[in-house]
Amino acid sequence: MRTLTKFVQAPGAAPDVSDDSARARETQRGRIEGDGPQARETTNRDDRPATSRGAAGSASAHESAVKHVTGRAAYIDDIRAPADCLHVALGLSPVAHGRLTRLDLERVRAMPGVVDVIAIGDVPGHTDIGPVFPGDPIFVEEEISYVGQVLFAVAAESHRAAREAVRAAVVEIDEQPASLDPVAAAERGEVVRPTHVQQSGDWQRALAEAAHVVEGEQFVGGQEHFYLEGQACLVQPTEDEGVVVYTSNQHPSETQKLVAEVLGIPFHAVTVEMRRMGGGFGGKETQASPWACIAALIARRTGRTTRVRLPRAEDMRVTGKRHPFHNRYRLGVDDQGVIQGGEITVIGDCGYSPDLSEAIVDRAMFHSDNAYSLGEARVTGHRARTHTASNTAFRGFGGPQGMMVIEAAMDDIARRIGEDPLTVRKRNLYREGRNVTHYGQTVDQLALLHDLVRQLEASSDYWARRRAITEFNAESPVIRKGLALTPVKFGISFTAKHLNQAGALLHVYTDGSVMINHGGTEMGQGLHTKICQVVARELALDLDTVRITATRTDKVPNTSPTAASSGADLNGQAARDACLKLKERLFDFASEHFFAELGGLDREGMRLEAGHLVAGEGESERRIPWGELVQAAYLARISLSEKGFYATPLIHYDRATGKGRPFYYYAHGAAVAEVSVDTLTGEYQVDRVDILHDVGDSLNPAIDLGQVEGGFIQGVGWLTSEELKWNEAGRLISDGPATYKIPTYGDLPPVFNVTLLEGHPNSMASIYRSKAVGEPPFMLGMSVWSALRDALASLADYGEAPRLDTPATPERVLLAAEAVRSRHHPWPPAQGDA
Repeated sequence: MRTLTKFVQAPGAAPDVSDDSARARETQRGRIEGDGPQARETTNRDDRPATSRGAAGSASAHESAVKHVTGRAAYIDDIRAPADCLHVALGLSPVAHGRLTRLDLERVRAMPGVVDVIAIGDVPGHTDIGPVFPGDPIFVEEEISYVGQVLFAVAAESHRAAREAVRAAVVEIDEQPASLDPVAAAERGEVVRPTHVQQSGDWQRALAEAAHVVEGEQFVGGQEHFYLEGQACLVQPTEDEGVVVYTSNQHPSETQKLVAEVLGIPFHAVTVEMRRMGGGFGGKETQASPWACIAALIARRTGRTTRVRLPRAEDMRVTGKRHPFHNRYRLGVDDQGVIQGGEITVIGDCGYSPDLSEAIVDRAMFHSDNAYSLGEARVTGHRARTHTASNTAFRGFGGPQGMMVIEAAMDDIARRIGEDPLTVRKRNLYREGRNVTHYGQTVDQLALLHDLVRQLEASSDYWARRRAITEFNAESPVIRKGLALTPVKFGISFTAKHLNQAGALLHVYTDGSVMINHGGTEMGQGLHTKICQVVARELALDLDTVRITATRTDKVPNTSPTAASSGADLNGQAARDACLKLKERLFDFASEHFFAELGGLDREGMRLEAGHLVAGEGESERRIPWGELVQAAYLARISLSEKGFYATPLIHYDRATGKGRPFYYYAHGAAVAEVSVDTLTGEYQVDRVDILHDVGDSLNPAIDLGQVEGGFIQGVGWLTSEELKWNEAGRLISDGPATYKIPTYGDLPPVFNVTLLEGHPNSMASIYRSKAVGEPPFMLGMSVWSALRDALASLADYGEAPRLDTPATPERVLLAAEAVRSRHHPWPPAQGDA
C-alpha cells in the first residue's frame, strides 16, 4: 500500500502571523546571568529561549502512544480489584416481544459461588434509566421488547460461576409477534418520538414546475460499534452510602446521575472515573450506564467490589447500533440538473425505546442536504419503534444516513440528464444566492467548499481518470471500474443546546509542572493530547510539562458527553479559559511583586513566552523564568489553581418552526474513490482514494490525519462489508467477528492519498480557529459507495444509476449488476434480436 499524507496551503493564503506564533518563531535560547534564585536572563532578543515544544498546532504524538504499543495503557479490565471482587452475569430474554409471566430465581441463588441475585423488585430507586426520555427499564418487569433485554443479574465469586448460575433460572414468557419492519411501524404510527418536519418555501410548486422530477428510495444499514474494549465497569462501595464507578464510558456525568437515581442517593455520593476507553464511537455514550447501575446495586447490597464485563457476543446482542434508515426522495430539477425543490423522507429504525433517537433523526434531517442547496424543500423524519435493542449514537449521529439520500439523488440526477455526477454535484453546491439551508441556517465559507472540491478534482486527475475508465469499461465485459468524488458539509455542535458547555480544572505545582483535568473523555481520538497542547500553548511551556488526569465527576461536574465531534472545541476552550484566568492573576502579582526589584514591569505588554514571563520590549524587556514566577506566587499566597468554563455562543433551534442555527460552524471535506467490480461475482476492490479535508488551523496535524484516515475506513466498512443480520424471530445472528466483518488492513486501498487543507482557518472563534475532525471524515466513505454505483451504471451505458442498498456486499452488488443487465442487455435476447 502506498499512503501519502501531506499538508497543502491554499493558493494565495497568508502564512500564520498571529502574535503567539510570530513571537514563538522569533525566540531563541537565552543566557543566564548570575547564580542562585536571583539569577536573571539577559534581554538580548537574539539570545532568548526557544519556543515551547509540542504545543497546540504541532504534530505531537498521542499522550498514551507508548503505553498503547507496549501494553502499559490501563483499561477497565486491567484495574486490580480486591480478592473478594464479585463478577456479574446477566439473564437475558430469548424472545423479541412478549410478557414475562414467571421468573423463579431460587435455583440460581443456590448455585455454587453465587453471592447475590437481583431483579426489578430489588431496585431501591428509579427503575427506568432512559437517558433523555423514559422507556429503558433496568430490568424487565413485565413487557419484553427485544432479544437480549436484561431480566436479572447474578453476582458470584467468579465469572464462570455467575454464567453457569444464570442457566438455572426458571423463565416463562408469553411470546407475542415482534415488530421488525420500521417502515410498516411508521405507517402504523408506532414511533418512539413524534414525527418532525423542516420546510423552506413551496416545495409542491417547485415539483410541479420542474423540468424533471427524479425520485428514488434506499435502505441504509446499521453498524455495530465493535469497540476493541467491550462494555465494562468496576464499582467499589464507599464508607458512606455511595460508590466509586470505574467505567469505559463517554458520558461519566450521566452515569453518575443514573447510578445515584437507581440507588436512591444524592449525586454527590457517586464518583465516576474514566481514564481511557478502548474505543467508543458513540456506543458508550448512553449504553455504558446500565452495566454501571447493575454493578452499583450489587456493590451496595453486598459491600463488595463488583465487576461487569460483557462477552463480545452478548455485548453485540444487548446494545444498540447505528440506526438503519429507509429513505425516500422526490426532487424537481432543471435541465442542468440543479435542484429546485422537493421532498425527502427519512425513517430511522430506533429499536424499542427513544434513547437518543429524537436527536439522531433530527441530525439526519439536518444533513439530508449534505453540501447542496435543496431549494424549496420539505424534509420529514419518522422515528419508528421496533422490537430490537434500542439503537443509539454512532460516529456521525444520524448525519451519514441523512447524507446518503442526497448523494443517491446526485447520481440519479446525473444519469437522468446525461452528465457526469461530479458536474451535477458542483452545480448544486451551496453558493451565493443559494446559501440558506432548509432549516434556516446560512452556510458560510462558501468559497472554501468550492475551492476544496476544485483542488481535489485537479490533484486527483479526476477528468483524465474518468476518460480512461470510460474507455476501459467499453472494452471490458466483466470487470468494470467506477469513479466518484463526493463532498461533505457537516455541522458541528450538539443539537441539544444545553450540552454545548464544558469545564476544566487547572493546577500549577510549585516546581512549575502543570496538571489539567476536563470533562471530556479519551477513547483513542487524541482529545487529552490536544487539551494538554492547548495548556502548553497558553502557558508557553513544553508539552512534557503538562499532564492530564482521568476524567472524574468530583473534579469537573455536570459534564456533557464526549460526542458530536465537540470534545476539543468545548473542553479546549474551557482549558484555555482556566489558563487565561490564571495568567491574569500571575501578571497582576508579577507587576507588583517584581516592581521594585526590576525597576517596574509593563503590565499591559506582559506575556508568557518560551517558559518565561516577559514584560516590555527592546532594551526595557524583562524576563522571569516560569518556575521562579510560580515559586514567588506560592510564597506570596497567590492561588495556583483555576477553573475554566465555556459555552458555545450563537446556536439555537426552534422545533416548533423547524428553523434556527443548530450548528456553530460546518466542517468540510471531499474524497475521490476508484473501484474495480467483477460484475459476474459481485466482488470488488477499492483501487485508489484521494482525500482533501478541512480541519481549519489544525490543533495537531498528526492526530487529525489519523482521524481522517480512520474515519474514512470506518465509513467504508459501514457501506460495504458490515452487515447486521437478524433472523425472523428478531435475534441478532451477526454477533461476532466471524459473522460481522469490519475492515482489515487488507481492505485499505493500495493508493491512499490524504491531505489536510491549510490556509482556511475556521471563520468562527473556535479554539485557535481549528475545526472538529472526529465525525466529518466518516462520511467521506460515501465516495466508495458512489463509485460502485458508477461502475454498475456502465452496464447501462451510464443511462441509469442502479439502486444499491447498503451495506453494498458482493451479494448486493451482484444482484444490482444482474438487474441492470436484465433491463439493458437481457439474455437470452428476445426473438429477432439475435
